[in-house]
Amino acid sequence: MPKPGPRTTYKYSEEFKATAVRLSKIPGVSVKDVAESLYIHPFMLSRWRKQKREGIIVTKGKEVNKAVAAELKALRRIKKDYERLKIENDLLKKAIEFTSNRKQKFSNSLTTTKKNTKWL
Repeated sequence: MPKPGPRTTYKYSEEFKATAVRLSKIPGVSVKDVAESLYIHPFMLSRWRKQKREGIIVTKGKEVNKAVAAELKALRRIKKDYERLKIENDLLKKAIEFTSNRKQKFSNSLTTTKKNTKWL
């Protein structure tokens, strides 16, 4: 349930908006990553990108901090690696479960055949 009272709205400068849009245009960087790093909602950044396309926000002449751009690229790479490692970990868990179940079935079948076999 929302909090009672008026909502808090933030006013962002045109320079901030333009810089955010420029950061989101860097190849290999997603809108979500930029929004998270700037502590804004991804929808807001998408709206600013639309306003840039419509000419409401001007990004020409706005410099992008190279350290921030490099950090966003590194963040994207780390997230991709994390997702890959999660998949590999799940696959290894399944392989361990499969082999342990197989060994258990194999060992059970050996004990039952030995018990049922009668030596004459």
